Amino acid sequence: MQFLENLAQAISAQILPTACIACQKFQSDSICTSCLVALESNSLIHYECCYQCSIPLKTQELVDRRCDNCKIRSPFFDETYCLDRYDGILQEALHQLKYQKRIVFAHGIAKAWNQIQANRLDQCRADYLLPVPLSDHKLLARGFNQSWELARRIACNQYVEKLPYALKRHHHEDHQAGNPLSARQEAIRQMFYIDPQYADRLADKTVIVFDDVMTTGATLNEIARILKALGAIHVINWVILRTTRFT
Repeated sequence: MQFLENLAQAISAQILPTACIACQKFQSDSICTSCLVALESNSLIHYECCYQCSIPLKTQELVDRRCDNCKIRSPFFDETYCLDRYDGILQEALHQLKYQKRIVFAHGIAKAWNQIQANRLDQCRADYLLPVPLSDHKLLARGFNQSWELARRIACNQYVEKLPYALKRHHHEDHQAGNPLSARQEAIRQMFYIDPQYADRLADKTVIVFDDVMTTGATLNEIARILKALGAIHVINWVILRTTRFT
């Protein structure tokens, strides 16, 4: 199935015009060279960010390379790598993927990651990559999991095995957007679990958790908590877009 999808994408790129997912100008690639250059020039990799949660640091936080929030309430995850800010040039493209079901946008977003982040993270030593899941209820409604559609297209070290079905999520009716950090942390607790057939494989391993957006970090922290409880020794977040600071 992946081979046929890649073949169709390659043929379409050669014979059909397309539009850049960022600037919408028609050309041959899913994201144009100008937008890639702009994204690479302004992405979060050029900012001094907290090594643990990837939030841009304040002046007084630079010495320790860690934000005050992570010092006060140390999260369960160990590192975070984000491509860009949530309000950057990929925001609308990500919305089109998630809410308008334009899965083709996943190619352009993944291409941006692969060009800007893949080489930088190629030496990342990890055993598994797990996309953040949707509940079965939400997956049925949306038809796809945007985190997996992105994760399956990103490049990573050849020794990293992608496990799209190891991490599961219970259904939750309430929407978390706009809620403060404390409310998100309470709502998300016990929301995720590992499929029992994968549990033993994660013990004593380094695990990458892949998500499209990181806001307060509550979701990724809860996932890291259950991974650590199962014996994972190191948890790394890979995220496309990172929001600004929450209060």
